[in-house]
Amino acid sequence: MIILEFKAYGNKTQYQAIDKAIRTVQFIRNSCLRLWMDNKGLSKYDLNKYCKTLAKNFPFANELNSTARQAAAERAWLEVT
Repeated sequence: MIILEFKAYGNKTQYQAIDKAIRTVQFIRNSCLRLWMDNKGLSKYDLNKYCKTLAKNFPFANELNSTARQAAAERAWLEVT
């Protein structure tokens, strides 16, 4: 495995935007995990559909593009399978 390391140089607003995006992805992933725990028969497609519901109900989740939201749901699905 090849590992690349680098130092990111940015200003305060850029770092805040990155932190906000990370928190949003964690929220979506944790919400999908909670939904799966409450309803054990769900498929990964149900978790992807739930992302749309989260984006509709939470404005900060809607700021993340749909591809990133679905990637968070797919990561949650990989954790439970």
